[in-house]
Amino acid sequence: MAQNSMEEVMAKAEVLIEALPYIQRFNRKVIVVKYGGSAMVDENLKNQVIQDVTLLKLVGFKPIIVHGGGKEISRWVEKAGMEPEFVNGLRKTDAPTMEVAEMVLNRVNKSLVQRVQSLGVNAIGISGKDGGLLQVEKKLSNGQDIGFVGEVKNVNPRILWDMLENDFLPIVCPIGLDDDFETYNINADDAACAIAEAMGAEKLAFLTDIEGVYKDPKDSSTLISELSVSEAKKLISDGYIGGGMLPKLNNCISAIEKGVSRVHILDGRIAHCLLLEIFTNKGIGTAIIKDEDQKYYMEEA
Repeated sequence: MAQNSMEEVMAKAEVLIEALPYIQRFNRKVIVVKYGGSAMVDENLKNQVIQDVTLLKLVGFKPIIVHGGGKEISRWVEKAGMEPEFVNGLRKTDAPTMEVAEMVLNRVNKSLVQRVQSLGVNAIGISGKDGGLLQVEKKLSNGQDIGFVGEVKNVNPRILWDMLENDFLPIVCPIGLDDDFETYNINADDAACAIAEAMGAEKLAFLTDIEGVYKDPKDSSTLISELSVSEAKKLISDGYIGGGMLPKLNNCISAIEKGVSRVHILDGRIAHCLLLEIFTNKGIGTAIIKDEDQKYYMEEA
């Protein structure tokens, strides 16, 4: 065998060996992946994310995908000629908009099922309405009504456990029912957190359009690879976190405090970001951990 070929083979072997302790550590553990952002728009990224999650399933993890669809919903609302209404910067979801949102989210859901199935893994796409998975109450924005937007108040994880135990990969559409069986749209981040908490997930991974948490958002060199809950709270109280990262980081803190072992914020625009974060010593995003937890990344010898 030529020298170059041998070096390539050895490099591949080293990658597999580096992944081994992580495969052993997280075998049979639940991992919730919140799938959204650019990774849902770019066809290559779509394929790479689904390949990542499918690989996690095939090496013994128990992944669950919770997906969004905001950009696609906006596109179809515009196509329908509907005039958007905003309250405190948030789109108000009236009854016609809710009808479009449910249609679009279910379409996205089944397209993801199709991609997973094409890779030889059995997937089932469900809505939070199915089996009473996501029970909600109306969500307000600073006391103002924003329509059919729900806040998760209860999760019935039995349906997800049944699917996992029967070797299916669940793909969840973030729509729920209230006590009067009205349909509500749910922020996908909120839905993923609620499901991860109810399942006692080992990991919750957010695929986003940023690299992770920065101490200074204007300086990419301040990316934080690992953050404890108390450190995250201090960043928030000191005013370093704002914009869309603030609710996301608060969700991460809440998930850790309610039993999720680790939360990851990843740049979904990076090819195979899930595998790079979970199976390599350095990782690529920001990992949020419990205060008492030991260092997440394996130390190199």
